[in-house]
Amino acid sequence: MERLLLGAVLLAVASLANADIPLVNANCPGNIEVHADEGGPVYINGKEAKLKKFSDAYYEAKGSGVTISISINPDESLGVSYTGKGGVNGVCELTEQD
Repeated sequence: MERLLLGAVLLAVASLANADIPLVNANCPGNIEVHADEGGPVYINGKEAKLKKFSDAYYEAKGSGVTISISINPDESLGVSYTGKGGVNGVCELTEQD
Protein backbone atom coordinates (compact mmCIF):
# COMPACT_ATOMS: atom_id res chain seq x y z
CA MET A 1 0.00 0.00 0.00
CA GLU A 2 2.83 2.38 0.86
CA ARG A 3 4.46 1.71 -2.53
CA LEU A 4 1.23 2.54 -4.31
CA LEU A 5 0.89 5.80 -2.41
CA LEU A 6 4.54 6.68 -3.05
CA GLY A 7 4.09 5.96 -6.76
CA ALA A 8 1.04 8.23 -6.91
CA VAL A 9 2.89 11.05 -5.16
CA LEU A 10 5.89 10.72 -7.49
CA LEU A 11 3.63 10.74 -10.53
CA ALA A 12 1.90 13.89 -9.29
CA VAL A 13 5.24 15.63 -8.70
CA ALA A 14 6.49 14.61 -12.16
CA SER A 15 3.32 16.00 -13.72
CA LEU A 16 3.85 19.32 -11.98
CA ALA A 17 7.36 19.61 -13.46
CA ASN A 18 5.84 19.68 -16.95
CA ALA A 19 2.85 21.86 -16.13
CA ASP A 20 4.13 25.26 -17.25
CA ILE A 21 6.46 24.38 -20.14
CA PRO A 22 5.46 26.43 -23.21
CA LEU A 23 5.18 25.28 -26.82
CA VAL A 24 8.76 25.07 -28.12
CA ASN A 25 10.19 24.20 -31.52
CA ALA A 26 13.90 24.88 -31.99
CA ASN A 27 16.92 23.76 -33.99
CA CYS A 28 20.30 23.76 -32.31
CA PRO A 29 23.76 23.47 -33.89
CA GLY A 30 24.89 19.87 -34.37
CA ASN A 31 21.52 18.78 -35.84
CA ILE A 32 19.73 18.88 -32.49
CA GLU A 33 15.97 19.33 -32.73
CA VAL A 34 13.89 20.32 -29.72
CA HIS A 35 10.11 20.10 -29.43
CA ALA A 36 7.69 20.53 -26.56
CA ASP A 37 3.94 20.89 -26.63
CA GLU A 38 2.48 23.30 -24.13
CA GLY A 39 2.57 21.45 -20.81
CA GLY A 40 5.28 19.01 -21.97
CA PRO A 41 6.95 16.65 -22.38
CA VAL A 42 10.13 17.86 -24.12
CA TYR A 43 11.61 15.85 -26.98
CA ILE A 44 15.23 16.01 -28.13
CA ASN A 45 15.71 14.50 -31.59
CA GLY A 46 12.38 12.73 -31.23
CA LYS A 47 13.14 11.09 -27.88
CA GLU A 48 11.48 12.15 -24.65
CA ALA A 49 13.91 14.00 -22.39
CA LYS A 50 14.07 14.20 -18.62
CA LEU A 51 12.69 17.62 -17.64
CA LYS A 52 13.65 19.58 -14.54
CA LYS A 53 11.85 22.77 -13.55
CA PHE A 54 14.02 25.28 -11.70
CA SER A 55 11.43 28.08 -11.68
CA ASP A 56 8.36 29.22 -13.61
CA ALA A 57 10.77 30.81 -16.07
CA TYR A 58 13.59 28.25 -16.41
CA TYR A 59 13.68 24.56 -17.35
CA GLU A 60 16.34 22.06 -18.36
CA ALA A 61 15.71 18.99 -20.46
CA LYS A 62 18.36 16.25 -20.61
CA GLY A 63 18.63 13.49 -23.16
CA SER A 64 20.47 12.31 -26.26
CA GLY A 65 23.77 13.46 -24.73
CA VAL A 66 22.76 17.13 -24.41
CA THR A 67 21.14 19.51 -21.96
CA ILE A 68 18.60 21.94 -23.37
CA SER A 69 17.98 25.12 -21.38
CA ILE A 70 14.60 26.81 -21.90
CA SER A 71 14.03 30.24 -20.41
CA ILE A 72 10.92 32.38 -20.50
CA ASN A 73 11.79 36.07 -20.56
CA PRO A 74 9.67 38.74 -18.80
CA ASP A 75 8.15 39.69 -22.18
CA GLU A 76 7.16 35.97 -22.57
CA SER A 77 9.63 35.41 -25.42
CA LEU A 78 11.65 32.21 -25.26
CA GLY A 79 15.36 31.58 -25.09
CA VAL A 80 16.67 28.11 -25.93
CA SER A 81 20.29 26.99 -25.67
CA TYR A 82 22.16 23.72 -25.41
CA THR A 83 25.22 22.18 -23.79
CA GLY A 84 26.66 19.00 -25.24
CA LYS A 85 29.47 16.60 -24.52
CA GLY A 86 32.78 18.25 -23.73
CA GLY A 87 31.09 21.52 -22.80
CA VAL A 88 30.17 22.43 -26.39
CA ASN A 89 27.32 24.94 -26.20
CA GLY A 90 25.34 27.43 -28.20
CA VAL A 91 22.09 29.20 -28.83
CA CYS A 92 19.26 27.41 -30.58
CA GLU A 93 17.12 28.97 -33.27
CA LEU A 94 13.40 29.02 -32.59
CA THR A 95 11.36 27.73 -35.51
CA GLU A 96 7.81 28.49 -36.48
CA GLN A 97 5.30 27.36 -33.89
CA ASP A 98 2.82 24.84 -35.36
